[in-house]
Amino acid sequence: MPDSPQVTALQTAAEQVRQQLNLPAFNADAVTHLARFIEVQRTELPTAEREGVVTALGCFLGQCLVQTYRGEWAAGRDGTTGVGIANRFFFNPFQLVNTQLNEGESASVATFFASVPARLAAPPAARKGWIS
Repeated sequence: MPDSPQVTALQTAAEQVRQQLNLPAFNADAVTHLARFIEVQRTELPTAEREGVVTALGCFLGQCLVQTYRGEWAAGRDGTTGVGIANRFFFNPFQLVNTQLNEGESASVATFFASVPARLAAPPAARKGWIS
């Protein structure tokens, strides 16, 4: 998926959100601002606009993952679009935004974003052998 028209569209949408939110970069500070913005939107967002907002904000969160943690836009095993990092993790930024919209601060995208370095530092889980 890298350098595809779909990635270009995702990056363009992310840039539009960055400009609309008046943020200087795709970084942790921007994700903190995004989490606060989502909290405000939770009570004001009309149902008819929800899908478009999730898509736009998910593009922004995904681009923050790409630029901060050297990820890349990718397709998951289930066909969803998300961000792959370090050939070990796949995160769906659209689902993360949607979950915060549904559940509030307990599912904050900022808390998730801050947890990524620890996930990257943890050794890969050992594969369990089959019982013979």
